[in-house]
Amino acid sequence: MTSRTMSLVAVFSASLLLTAACTTTDPYTGEQRTARATTGAAIGAVAGAAVGALTGSDSRDRRKRALIGAGVGGLSGAAVGGYMDRQERELRERLQGTGVSVTRQGDDIILNMPGNITFAVDSADLRAEFFEVLDSVAIVANRFDKTLIEVAGHTDSTGAASYNQRLSERRAATVGRYLENRDVDSRRIATAGFGEDWPIADNSTPEGRQANRRVELTLAPLTE
Repeated sequence: MTSRTMSLVAVFSASLLLTAACTTTDPYTGEQRTARATTGAAIGAVAGAAVGALTGSDSRDRRKRALIGAGVGGLSGAAVGGYMDRQERELRERLQGTGVSVTRQGDDIILNMPGNITFAVDSADLRAEFFEVLDSVAIVANRFDKTLIEVAGHTDSTGAASYNQRLSERRAATVGRYLENRDVDSRRIATAGFGEDWPIADNSTPEGRQANRRVELTLAPLTE
């Protein structure tokens, strides 16, 4: 096992310990779930490690340089926190009751979109009820245009791993294209699929598999 693989396993193991901490009632969905602070840390650790593992640690920096070079101004250090706070607040308001969780990991905002509202089983076609969710995300993304968007597709462990990998890539690409069609600058968007490799629930249960069939959007500030 390589040192990078070992470090990713360590991150994922730590995230599982975080999710076991405590539960609370989600005020946006009414469901019983892990407390917001621990869920945010766990999802953030998994999403960040997964995106970094595939795209490389300088992926954001490359997109930042391209956007700033094209005349899109970045945020200064003192302005980042307030900018992301306002964006988080608007996302929470627009996504209330949709089943999408909004968590904060440092300056990043992570949207976890579970399978029951995104895609049918074994499909990369968006559910009709998912259009309104993505429309809301696009509205906020266009208002807060100094934000990078990373779209990560995930599947459960049913079926062959190679097939699940391709399916997760198609799902992430579908979401990315939808946002582009809603006028979100394509230079801000990166998509990646991770197949069944980064579960956040137990694949041995129907509920766990549904939770693992998800799309995660990470919104990161564009800084100078």
